[in-house]
Amino acid sequence: MTNISDKIEAFELDTDQGKFYSKDHVSKNLVLFFFPKADTTGCTKEATSFSNLINEFEDLNTIIIGISKDTVEKQIKFKSKYDLKCILGSDVDIKICSKFGVWVEKSMYGKKYMGIQRSTFLINTEQKIQHIWNKVKVPGHAEEVLEIVKKL
Repeated sequence: MTNISDKIEAFELDTDQGKFYSKDHVSKNLVLFFFPKADTTGCTKEATSFSNLINEFEDLNTIIIGISKDTVEKQIKFKSKYDLKCILGSDVDIKICSKFGVWVEKSMYGKKYMGIQRSTFLINTEQKIQHIWNKVKVPGHAEEVLEIVKKL
C-alpha cells in the first residue's frame, strides 16, 4: 500500500501510445486514475471527465493516465469510441495495481472476488505521492483533482 509522501519507484506501463516510462517524465506531475473496466458506465464517465479537462491539466504540467486490467487493444477501442484525450494504460499482470494497493478483494451480491478499487494518485515532480483518493465517486472527481493540482 502506498501513502502520501511515499516516493514511487520508477515504473513502465503499456499504453495506447506505446510504452510509458515514468523515469522519462520526472519533470511533470502525474495523475494516475485506476478504474475497474474499460467501456463500462462509471469508468467511461470518469475517463471522459478527465479527458474533458486535459488541456487544463497539461497547462499545469500534469500528465493524466487511466489504468485498468484491460488489454492495450481494448484501451485503444475505448479511447477511440469516446474520443478520450488522456493516456490509457494496460496493467493485465496487475503489477502497477498491486504496487499502488488498488488490487483488492471486492464483494458483490455476497460473492467475493479480486478487482481494481477505483482510486486516484497525484504524484509530484519529486516523484512523491502528493494526494490519494480511494473508493472514488465519479461525479466531480476530475474537477476535485484539478483543484488540488492547481495548488501545487
